[in-house]
Amino acid sequence: MPARVSESYILRTYPFQEADLIVSFFTRDQGKLRGVAKRARRPKSSFGAGLERLSQVRMTYYQRENRELVNLFSCELVRSQFELQAGYETGIALDFIAELAEQLLPPEEPSEKFFRLLLAVTGHLAAHPIDGIWPAVTYFALWAVRLSGFLPELRVGRESREIAEEMLTTHIGQLAERTWTRATAADLRRYLVRLVEDHVERRLLVAPLLESL
Repeated sequence: MPARVSESYILRTYPFQEADLIVSFFTRDQGKLRGVAKRARRPKSSFGAGLERLSQVRMTYYQRENRELVNLFSCELVRSQFELQAGYETGIALDFIAELAEQLLPPEEPSEKFFRLLLAVTGHLAAHPIDGIWPAVTYFALWAVRLSGFLPELRVGRESREIAEEMLTTHIGQLAERTWTRATAADLRRYLVRLVEDHVERRLLVAPLLESL
């Protein structure tokens, strides 16, 4: 099988052996994969800054049958989150988005909607790094849970035209019949975080830092 090239988002990396990294990345066409990046921890690595969290890259890799890990050859950086990582608040937001995606995405199941969700929220953060953190985080948390099948179908009134108002005024799950407004967005965010934590193997690491902002 020839090497593949996939548009991808880097979700997480783990040290492996002396100079290698295990990389969890979400591809647009193959879903979430994990692979070994040889010599990625060396100063002159060919991967460069492409393996930073939520970097948008074109990943080149080779996938063998019946092998859990793919072999990573290189990645071409499409969009870096370096400027966002420099800010404490935006860095935590990126950590939360990456961890939530890592926990919720099943292996090797493509999801064009989830990929476009990542494109939208990272683009919004880049355009609004100061006042766009909580709208991006709340939007991502809601739709990540929705796309993962944890929430029922959202019912939107005909008069609702803005997606933010649609999200905040929709009755969700087993909550009492309560209308969400911008003033109660923080309560909605906390509810969504708890909902995610009930469905993942361990508690989210970044959530306490996120709530402390």
